[in-house]
Amino acid sequence: MNHDRYDDTYISDILTRTRTIALLGASPNAARPSYGVMRFLLSRGYKVIPVNPGQAGKEILGQPVVGRLAEIEEPLDMIDVFRAAEYLDAVVDEVLQMKPLPKVLWGQLSVRDDAAAGRAEAAGIKVVMDRCPAIEIPRLGL
Repeated sequence: MNHDRYDDTYISDILTRTRTIALLGASPNAARPSYGVMRFLLSRGYKVIPVNPGQAGKEILGQPVVGRLAEIEEPLDMIDVFRAAEYLDAVVDEVLQMKPLPKVLWGQLSVRDDAAAGRAEAAGIKVVMDRCPAIEIPRLGL
C-alpha cells in the first residue's frame, strides 16, 4: 500500500470498526501527546490498554498498564504506536508474535517505516502511519 496518502474511507472504516486499542508508549505525564490521545480515545468510548514497561503494574487514566504487548490477553483491534520511527521494525517483530494478530497497526505522527509496514501488511494487518486518530476522528466527523 502507498502510505503517502490514505483514502478517508480507509481511515474511517478502521476507526469505526475499532473498539480495543493497545497504546504502545503510553505516558502518565499529562504534557505528553500519548496521554492526551489516550484521554481522547477513552472519551470516545474506545477501550485503551496502555503499554509501557516502565509503568507496568500502575495505572494511566484509570487503566492498568502492561509492560509488553505479549502480556495483553484479549484480541486487539488496533495498536497505536507512540515510539520513534526507528523502533517500528522491532514493534512489528513483537506484533507478529501475537495470537491473534491485531487488525491494525497505527503509527502516530512522524512514525513511519515502509519496510516494517510491508511486513505487517504481508501478515494481513492494515497499517496507517504518520497520522493521529485524535486528529482523524474529528476531521472525519466520527
